[in-house]
Amino acid sequence: MAAYGPVRWVAPLLYGAVLAGGLYYAAAGLGDGPGPSVRQTVGFVATIGALFALEAAGGRRPAARVPLLLARCALTGAAVLLDASGLSQVLVVLLPFTAYFAFGRRCALALGALCLAGLLTSYVLTAPGWYRDLEHVSDLLMLAVGLVLALSMAAVAVGEQRARRELEEHAARVAELSATTERNRLARDIHDSLGHHLTAMSVQLEMASDFRALDPGAAQQALNEARHSVKLALGDVRQSVRALRGEAVHPTLSAALAGLAHSGGARPVVTVEVTGDEDGYGAAELTALYRAAQEGVTNARRHARATRVTVAVRLAEDSARLMVTDDGRGFAPDTAVTGFGLLGMRERVQLVAGSVDIDSGPDAGTRLMVTVPRGKGGQR
Repeated sequence: MAAYGPVRWVAPLLYGAVLAGGLYYAAAGLGDGPGPSVRQTVGFVATIGALFALEAAGGRRPAARVPLLLARCALTGAAVLLDASGLSQVLVVLLPFTAYFAFGRRCALALGALCLAGLLTSYVLTAPGWYRDLEHVSDLLMLAVGLVLALSMAAVAVGEQRARRELEEHAARVAELSATTERNRLARDIHDSLGHHLTAMSVQLEMASDFRALDPGAAQQALNEARHSVKLALGDVRQSVRALRGEAVHPTLSAALAGLAHSGGARPVVTVEVTGDEDGYGAAELTALYRAAQEGVTNARRHARATRVTVAVRLAEDSARLMVTDDGRGFAPDTAVTGFGLLGMRERVQLVAGSVDIDSGPDAGTRLMVTVPRGKGGQR
Protein backbone atom coordinates (compact mmCIF):
# COMPACT_ATOMS: atom_id res chain seq x y z
CA MET A 1 0.00 0.00 0.00
CA ALA A 2 1.02 3.59 -0.44
CA ALA A 3 2.74 4.98 2.65
CA TYR A 4 0.80 7.53 4.64
CA GLY A 5 2.07 9.75 7.38
CA PRO A 6 0.78 10.51 10.88
CA VAL A 7 0.60 14.04 12.21
CA ARG A 8 4.21 14.96 12.87
CA TRP A 9 3.71 16.57 16.26
CA VAL A 10 1.89 13.66 17.97
CA ALA A 11 4.93 11.46 18.73
CA PRO A 12 7.25 14.34 19.79
CA LEU A 13 4.52 15.66 22.09
CA LEU A 14 4.20 12.29 23.83
CA TYR A 15 7.98 11.92 24.05
CA GLY A 16 8.24 15.34 25.66
CA ALA A 17 5.43 14.61 28.13
CA VAL A 18 6.98 11.27 29.15
CA LEU A 19 10.42 12.84 29.51
CA ALA A 20 9.09 15.66 31.68
CA GLY A 21 7.06 13.25 33.82
CA GLY A 22 9.94 10.83 34.28
CA LEU A 23 12.38 13.57 35.28
CA TYR A 24 9.89 15.08 37.71
CA TYR A 25 9.29 11.64 39.26
CA ALA A 26 13.01 11.14 39.76
CA ALA A 27 13.66 14.65 41.09
CA ALA A 28 10.71 14.72 43.48
CA GLY A 29 11.28 11.21 44.77
CA LEU A 30 7.67 10.19 44.29
CA GLY A 31 8.35 6.48 44.55
CA ASP A 32 7.94 4.44 47.74
CA GLY A 33 11.46 3.02 47.65
CA PRO A 34 14.78 4.51 46.63
CA GLY A 35 14.62 6.63 43.49
CA PRO A 36 16.24 5.71 40.18
CA SER A 37 20.01 5.86 39.94
CA VAL A 38 21.82 8.57 37.99
CA ARG A 39 22.85 5.99 35.38
CA GLN A 40 19.25 4.86 34.97
CA THR A 41 18.02 8.44 34.64
CA VAL A 42 20.74 9.29 32.10
CA GLY A 43 19.87 6.18 30.13
CA PHE A 44 16.19 7.12 30.19
CA VAL A 45 16.93 10.65 28.94
CA ALA A 46 19.24 9.30 26.21
CA THR A 47 16.57 6.83 25.07
CA ILE A 48 13.91 9.54 24.78
CA GLY A 49 16.44 11.71 22.92
CA ALA A 50 17.07 8.82 20.52
CA LEU A 51 13.33 8.56 19.92
CA PHE A 52 13.23 12.26 19.07
CA ALA A 53 16.12 11.76 16.62
CA LEU A 54 14.42 8.70 15.13
CA GLU A 55 11.26 10.70 14.52
CA ALA A 56 13.26 13.36 12.68
CA ALA A 57 15.06 10.69 10.65
CA GLY A 58 11.72 9.16 9.68
CA GLY A 59 10.64 12.48 8.20
CA ARG A 60 13.78 12.64 6.06
CA ARG A 61 13.81 8.96 5.02
CA PRO A 62 10.20 7.75 4.79
CA ALA A 63 11.23 4.78 2.60
CA ALA A 64 13.17 3.09 5.43
CA ARG A 65 9.97 1.84 7.07
CA VAL A 66 11.13 -1.52 8.44
CA PRO A 67 14.38 -0.30 10.08
CA LEU A 68 12.54 2.65 11.58
CA LEU A 69 9.82 0.44 13.07
CA LEU A 70 12.33 -2.00 14.54
CA ALA A 71 14.38 0.83 16.01
CA ARG A 72 11.25 2.44 17.46
CA CYS A 73 10.23 -0.87 19.08
CA ALA A 74 13.69 -1.34 20.63
CA LEU A 75 13.91 2.22 21.95
CA THR A 76 10.37 2.12 23.31
CA GLY A 77 11.15 -1.10 25.18
CA ALA A 78 14.31 0.45 26.60
CA ALA A 79 12.39 3.55 27.72
CA VAL A 80 9.79 1.39 29.50
CA LEU A 81 12.54 -0.53 31.35
CA LEU A 82 14.52 2.60 32.32
CA ASP A 83 11.56 4.79 33.34
CA ALA A 84 10.92 4.36 37.05
CA SER A 85 7.66 6.33 36.84
CA GLY A 86 6.02 3.88 34.46
CA LEU A 87 4.79 6.70 32.20
CA SER A 88 6.74 5.35 29.24
CA GLN A 89 4.18 2.58 28.86
CA VAL A 90 2.00 5.07 27.00
CA LEU A 91 4.60 5.11 24.21
CA VAL A 92 3.68 1.51 23.40
CA VAL A 93 0.49 2.69 21.69
CA LEU A 94 2.64 4.64 19.22
CA LEU A 95 4.05 1.41 17.78
CA PRO A 96 0.84 0.10 16.13
CA PHE A 97 -0.24 3.68 15.52
CA THR A 98 2.79 4.48 13.34
CA ALA A 99 2.78 0.96 11.83
CA TYR A 100 -0.75 1.57 10.55
CA PHE A 101 0.48 4.44 8.37
CA ALA A 102 3.56 2.62 7.10
CA PHE A 103 2.32 -0.96 6.66
CA GLY A 104 -1.45 -0.97 6.86
CA ARG A 105 -4.17 -2.25 9.15
CA ARG A 106 -3.14 -5.92 9.44
CA CYS A 107 0.39 -5.12 10.55
CA ALA A 108 -0.89 -2.57 13.05
CA LEU A 109 -3.41 -5.01 14.54
CA ALA A 110 -0.77 -7.73 14.80
CA LEU A 111 1.65 -5.36 16.50
CA GLY A 112 -1.05 -4.19 18.90
CA ALA A 113 -1.84 -7.80 19.79
CA LEU A 114 1.86 -8.43 20.41
CA CYS A 115 2.01 -5.43 22.76
CA LEU A 116 -0.91 -6.75 24.80
CA ALA A 117 0.55 -10.27 24.79
CA GLY A 118 3.93 -8.92 25.91
CA LEU A 119 2.46 -7.05 28.87
CA LEU A 120 0.30 -10.03 29.83
CA THR A 121 3.30 -12.37 29.63
CA SER A 122 5.37 -10.09 31.85
CA TYR A 123 2.60 -10.10 34.44
CA VAL A 124 2.34 -13.89 34.34
CA LEU A 125 6.07 -14.31 34.79
CA THR A 126 6.77 -11.58 37.33
CA ALA A 127 3.51 -10.99 39.23
CA PRO A 128 1.72 -14.13 40.42
CA GLY A 129 -1.94 -13.42 41.07
CA TRP A 130 -1.79 -10.26 38.95
CA TYR A 131 -5.41 -10.73 37.92
CA ARG A 132 -6.43 -9.92 41.50
CA ASP A 133 -4.31 -6.77 41.60
CA LEU A 134 -6.31 -3.67 40.65
CA GLU A 135 -3.24 -1.80 39.41
CA HIS A 136 -2.14 -4.58 37.05
CA VAL A 137 -5.62 -5.17 35.69
CA SER A 138 -6.11 -1.42 35.26
CA ASP A 139 -2.81 -1.10 33.37
CA LEU A 140 -3.77 -3.94 31.05
CA LEU A 141 -7.20 -2.47 30.37
CA MET A 142 -5.79 1.02 29.83
CA LEU A 143 -3.29 -0.36 27.32
CA ALA A 144 -6.09 -2.15 25.47
CA VAL A 145 -8.22 1.00 25.40
CA GLY A 146 -5.24 3.10 24.28
CA LEU A 147 -4.47 0.68 21.45
CA VAL A 148 -8.09 0.73 20.28
CA LEU A 149 -8.17 4.52 20.29
CA ALA A 150 -4.77 4.79 18.56
CA LEU A 151 -5.74 2.33 15.83
CA SER A 152 -9.09 4.06 15.35
CA MET A 153 -7.43 7.45 14.97
CA ALA A 154 -4.90 5.97 12.55
CA ALA A 155 -7.68 4.44 10.47
CA VAL A 156 -9.50 7.79 10.30
CA ALA A 157 -6.31 9.64 9.38
CA VAL A 158 -5.35 7.13 6.68
CA GLY A 159 -8.87 7.26 5.24
CA GLU A 160 -8.75 11.06 5.14
CA GLN A 161 -5.33 11.06 3.48
CA ARG A 162 -6.43 8.43 0.97
CA ALA A 163 -9.55 10.43 0.12
CA ARG A 164 -7.43 13.57 -0.28
CA ARG A 165 -5.03 11.79 -2.64
CA GLU A 166 -7.90 10.40 -4.69
CA LEU A 167 -9.47 13.85 -4.84
CA GLU A 168 -6.19 15.40 -5.99
CA GLU A 169 -5.74 12.69 -8.64
CA HIS A 170 -9.31 13.18 -9.80
CA ALA A 171 -8.83 16.94 -9.94
CA ALA A 172 -5.66 16.45 -11.97
CA ARG A 173 -7.47 14.15 -14.41
CA VAL A 174 -10.35 16.61 -14.72
CA ALA A 175 -7.90 19.47 -15.35
CA GLU A 176 -6.09 17.41 -17.98
CA LEU A 177 -9.33 16.45 -19.70
CA SER A 178 -10.56 20.05 -19.54
CA ALA A 179 -7.30 21.30 -21.06
CA THR A 180 -7.50 18.68 -23.82
CA THR A 181 -11.12 19.57 -24.54
CA GLU A 182 -10.27 23.27 -24.68
CA ARG A 183 -7.28 22.64 -26.96
CA ASN A 184 -9.48 20.63 -29.33
CA ARG A 185 -12.12 23.36 -29.29
CA LEU A 186 -9.56 26.05 -30.07
CA ALA A 187 -8.09 23.88 -32.83
CA ARG A 188 -11.53 23.48 -34.39
CA ASP A 189 -12.27 27.19 -34.14
CA ILE A 190 -8.92 28.17 -35.66
CA HIS A 191 -9.36 25.72 -38.52
CA ASP A 192 -12.98 26.59 -39.16
CA SER A 193 -12.61 30.37 -39.01
CA LEU A 194 -9.09 31.39 -40.01
CA GLY A 195 -8.66 28.32 -42.22
CA HIS A 196 -11.77 29.23 -44.19
CA HIS A 197 -10.74 32.86 -44.72
CA LEU A 198 -7.15 31.98 -45.57
CA THR A 199 -8.41 29.54 -48.19
CA ALA A 200 -10.57 32.26 -49.69
CA MET A 201 -7.63 34.67 -49.71
CA SER A 202 -5.42 32.06 -51.37
CA VAL A 203 -7.97 31.52 -54.16
CA GLN A 204 -8.46 35.25 -54.64
CA LEU A 205 -4.73 36.00 -54.76
CA GLU A 206 -4.24 33.21 -57.30
CA MET A 207 -6.95 34.80 -59.42
CA ALA A 208 -5.27 38.18 -59.10
CA SER A 209 -1.95 36.66 -60.20
CA ASP A 210 -3.52 34.77 -63.13
CA PHE A 211 -5.49 37.77 -64.43
CA ARG A 212 -2.89 40.45 -63.72
CA ALA A 213 -1.81 40.69 -67.39
CA LEU A 214 -4.93 39.40 -69.14
CA ASP A 215 -7.63 41.28 -67.24
CA PRO A 216 -6.35 43.97 -64.84
CA GLY A 217 -9.92 44.75 -63.77
CA ALA A 218 -10.60 41.16 -62.71
CA ALA A 219 -7.23 41.05 -60.95
CA GLN A 220 -8.10 44.20 -59.01
CA GLN A 221 -11.49 42.77 -58.09
CA ALA A 222 -9.79 39.64 -56.74
CA LEU A 223 -7.42 41.78 -54.67
CA ASN A 224 -10.37 43.73 -53.28
CA GLU A 225 -12.07 40.48 -52.32
CA ALA A 226 -8.86 39.28 -50.70
CA ARG A 227 -8.77 42.47 -48.61
CA HIS A 228 -12.38 41.82 -47.64
CA SER A 229 -11.46 38.28 -46.57
CA VAL A 230 -8.68 39.72 -44.41
CA LYS A 231 -11.21 41.96 -42.68
CA LEU A 232 -13.50 38.98 -42.11
CA ALA A 233 -10.60 36.98 -40.69
CA LEU A 234 -9.74 39.81 -38.30
CA GLY A 235 -13.39 39.97 -37.29
CA ASP A 236 -13.37 36.26 -36.52
CA VAL A 237 -10.21 36.71 -34.44
CA ARG A 238 -11.86 39.49 -32.44
CA GLN A 239 -14.98 37.38 -31.96
CA SER A 240 -12.87 34.46 -30.74
CA VAL A 241 -11.11 36.73 -28.25
CA ARG A 242 -14.46 38.03 -27.02
CA ALA A 243 -15.69 34.44 -26.69
CA LEU A 244 -12.67 33.57 -24.53
CA ARG A 245 -13.47 36.59 -22.36
CA GLY A 246 -17.15 35.61 -22.21
CA GLU A 247 -18.27 38.65 -24.22
CA ALA A 248 -19.15 37.06 -27.58
CA VAL A 249 -22.48 37.83 -29.28
CA HIS A 250 -23.43 35.10 -31.75
CA PRO A 251 -25.21 36.19 -34.95
CA THR A 252 -28.21 34.29 -36.23
CA LEU A 253 -27.55 31.24 -38.37
CA SER A 254 -29.16 32.77 -41.44
CA ALA A 255 -27.01 35.92 -41.12
CA ALA A 256 -23.85 33.87 -40.61
CA LEU A 257 -24.58 31.69 -43.65
CA ALA A 258 -25.36 34.78 -45.73
CA GLY A 259 -21.94 36.15 -44.84
CA LEU A 260 -20.44 32.78 -45.77
CA ALA A 261 -22.02 32.99 -49.22
CA HIS A 262 -20.43 36.40 -49.90
CA SER A 263 -17.00 35.85 -48.36
CA GLY A 264 -15.35 33.72 -51.03
CA GLY A 265 -15.40 35.86 -54.13
CA ALA A 266 -16.83 34.95 -57.50
CA ARG A 267 -15.80 31.28 -57.55
CA PRO A 268 -17.70 29.17 -56.78
CA VAL A 269 -21.16 30.69 -56.63
CA VAL A 270 -22.66 29.90 -53.22
CA THR A 271 -26.40 30.00 -52.68
CA VAL A 272 -27.97 29.71 -49.24
CA GLU A 273 -31.50 28.74 -48.24
CA VAL A 274 -32.66 28.62 -44.60
CA THR A 275 -36.16 27.53 -43.63
CA GLY A 276 -37.64 27.20 -40.18
CA ASP A 277 -37.22 28.95 -36.85
CA GLU A 278 -33.96 29.01 -34.86
CA ASP A 279 -35.79 29.36 -31.55
CA GLY A 280 -35.20 26.34 -29.36
CA TYR A 281 -31.79 25.59 -30.83
CA GLY A 282 -28.80 26.34 -28.62
CA ALA A 283 -25.67 28.22 -29.62
CA ALA A 284 -23.68 24.98 -29.77
CA GLU A 285 -26.16 23.38 -32.19
CA LEU A 286 -26.31 26.42 -34.48
CA THR A 287 -22.53 26.76 -34.36
CA ALA A 288 -22.13 23.11 -35.37
CA LEU A 289 -24.42 23.66 -38.36
CA TYR A 290 -22.60 26.82 -39.41
CA ARG A 291 -19.12 25.29 -39.04
CA ALA A 292 -20.23 22.23 -41.04
CA ALA A 293 -21.52 24.49 -43.83
CA GLN A 294 -18.31 26.48 -43.69
CA GLU A 295 -16.22 23.30 -43.99
CA GLY A 296 -18.29 22.10 -46.93
CA VAL A 297 -17.93 25.40 -48.78
CA THR A 298 -14.22 25.62 -48.00
CA ASN A 299 -13.57 22.10 -49.31
CA ALA A 300 -15.56 22.84 -52.46
CA ARG A 301 -13.52 26.00 -52.99
CA ARG A 302 -10.15 24.48 -52.13
CA HIS A 303 -10.29 20.93 -53.49
CA ALA A 304 -13.38 20.25 -55.61
CA ARG A 305 -12.91 22.98 -58.28
CA ALA A 306 -16.67 23.47 -58.08
CA THR A 307 -18.48 26.25 -59.89
CA ARG A 308 -21.65 26.13 -57.79
CA VAL A 309 -22.33 25.26 -54.14
CA THR A 310 -25.75 25.04 -52.54
CA VAL A 311 -26.27 25.32 -48.79
CA ALA A 312 -29.74 24.38 -47.54
CA VAL A 313 -30.79 24.33 -43.89
CA ARG A 314 -34.15 23.11 -42.64
CA LEU A 315 -34.92 23.87 -39.00
CA ALA A 316 -37.73 21.60 -37.82
CA GLU A 317 -39.31 21.15 -34.40
CA ASP A 318 -37.33 18.02 -33.55
CA SER A 319 -34.10 18.37 -35.54
CA ALA A 320 -32.19 20.52 -38.03
CA ARG A 321 -30.81 19.23 -41.31
CA LEU A 322 -28.02 20.86 -43.29
CA MET A 323 -27.27 19.92 -46.90
CA VAL A 324 -24.19 21.21 -48.73
CA THR A 325 -23.90 20.10 -52.35
CA ASP A 326 -21.40 21.07 -55.04
CA ASP A 327 -20.76 20.19 -58.68
CA GLY A 328 -17.04 19.62 -58.23
CA ARG A 329 -14.85 16.67 -59.08
CA GLY A 330 -15.78 14.74 -55.93
CA PHE A 331 -13.78 12.04 -54.20
CA ALA A 332 -14.11 8.53 -52.80
CA PRO A 333 -15.05 8.92 -49.10
CA ASP A 334 -14.03 5.36 -48.22
CA THR A 335 -10.49 5.72 -49.58
CA ALA A 336 -9.81 9.41 -49.12
CA VAL A 337 -7.51 10.56 -46.32
CA THR A 338 -9.61 12.38 -43.76
CA GLY A 339 -8.26 15.83 -43.05
CA PHE A 340 -8.44 17.76 -39.84
CA GLY A 341 -11.38 19.78 -41.14
CA LEU A 342 -13.68 16.78 -41.57
CA LEU A 343 -12.46 15.32 -38.29
CA GLY A 344 -13.13 18.56 -36.42
CA MET A 345 -16.56 18.85 -38.06
CA ARG A 346 -17.50 15.33 -36.98
CA GLU A 347 -16.30 16.03 -33.42
CA ARG A 348 -18.29 19.24 -33.23
CA VAL A 349 -21.46 17.59 -34.54
CA GLN A 350 -21.05 14.61 -32.20
CA LEU A 351 -20.84 17.00 -29.23
CA VAL A 352 -24.44 18.00 -29.95
CA ALA A 353 -25.54 14.38 -30.55
CA GLY A 354 -25.71 14.90 -34.31
CA SER A 355 -24.63 12.83 -37.30
CA VAL A 356 -22.63 13.45 -40.47
CA ASP A 357 -23.08 11.73 -43.82
CA ILE A 358 -20.93 12.34 -46.91
CA ASP A 359 -21.95 11.12 -50.37
CA SER A 360 -19.42 11.66 -53.12
CA GLY A 361 -17.64 9.98 -56.00
CA PRO A 362 -15.16 10.81 -58.76
CA ASP A 363 -16.61 13.48 -61.08
CA ALA A 364 -19.95 13.18 -59.26
CA GLY A 365 -19.78 16.16 -56.95
CA THR A 366 -20.17 15.99 -53.18
CA ARG A 367 -23.17 16.04 -50.86
CA LEU A 368 -22.61 16.73 -47.17
CA MET A 369 -25.58 16.09 -44.88
CA VAL A 370 -25.57 16.98 -41.19
CA THR A 371 -28.44 16.27 -38.81
CA VAL A 372 -28.59 17.87 -35.37
CA PRO A 373 -31.38 17.11 -32.86
CA ARG A 374 -33.03 20.03 -31.15
CA GLY A 375 -32.22 20.67 -27.51
CA LYS A 376 -29.07 18.48 -27.33
CA GLY A 377 -26.56 21.31 -27.20
CA GLY A 378 -23.22 20.57 -25.56
CA GLN A 379 -19.85 22.25 -25.74
CA ARG A 380 -18.76 24.25 -28.74
